[in-house]
Amino acid sequence: MKWLNHTLIAGAICAVVSPPHVAVCVAGATAPDWFEYVLKVGNRHIKHRGPTHVFTHWLLAALAFTLVWDYHGIGMAFAWGGVSHILTDAMTVSGVPFSPYSDRRFHLFGGRFRTGDPIEYAISAGVIVVCIALSHLTGGHGFAPFFYDWGGMYQEGVIDALEWKTNRFRLI
Repeated sequence: MKWLNHTLIAGAICAVVSPPHVAVCVAGATAPDWFEYVLKVGNRHIKHRGPTHVFTHWLLAALAFTLVWDYHGIGMAFAWGGVSHILTDAMTVSGVPFSPYSDRRFHLFGGRFRTGDPIEYAISAGVIVVCIALSHLTGGHGFAPFFYDWGGMYQEGVIDALEWKTNRFRLI
C-alpha cells in the first residue's frame, strides 16, 4: 500500500480509540518503510518488506506496550500503527513475512491487491467511513479538531448566538 493509505487507515482507527495519539500512530504506520531507509543510510541494505515488516515482531511489541508497560500510550500507539501497516501490506500480492523463522509470506484476502490499485483507496475510504460511523455511534465526545459541536458550545455558553447562527450548518 501507499503511505497515504497507511496513514489514513491508522489515523482513522486511532482517532476512534485514542484521539491524542493519532500523530504517534501515524508515525508507526509508516515506520516499517522508513526503518528500511534508516538501515540503508547505515550501509545495511535490506529487501523491501523484509526484516522490518515481520508480523510477529510488530504484534509482540504492540502487545507488550499494551499489556506490560508504556509511557502515556506512546509506544502502544506507535506499535499498533506498525501492526496496521503490516496488515494492510499483507493484502498485497507480495505479502509480508509472518515470522523471521519462516520463509512463507503472510497474506490477507488472498493477497489479490497490487500497490496503487483503486481498491487500495476504496479500502481506505471504507475504513474511514466505518470509523466516522463508530465515532458518532459511541458519542464522539473526544478530541475532534475539525468537527465542531456548535450547538453544544452554544448550550454550554462557550460561544454566543451570533457565532452559533453563523456556523451551525458548517460541518468543518
